[in-house]
Amino acid sequence: MAIEVSDRAREWLKRKGGVVTLCYSPRHGCCGGRVNIAVAEVRAPDAPERYTRLECDGVVLYIDPTLLDHGLRLDVEGFLGLRP
Repeated sequence: MAIEVSDRAREWLKRKGGVVTLCYSPRHGCCGGRVNIAVAEVRAPDAPERYTRLECDGVVLYIDPTLLDHGLRLDVEGFLGLRP
């Protein structure tokens, strides 16, 4: 399991409470079809017992077990010129 949290993401997450959930989120197309996208949600999961819990430099990560074998990089970026 390789999960990398950038310095920028770590500091931003600490300001937001220091907890993040990494999981799949289904996305549906306008004409049908579905794909699961890995997302990071700045909150603890509703059922934390279903997740693997890790601590990484002051940030608590709850990771969906289906993501454990994937290399993940957690980072933050701005949107429309705005920065987190």
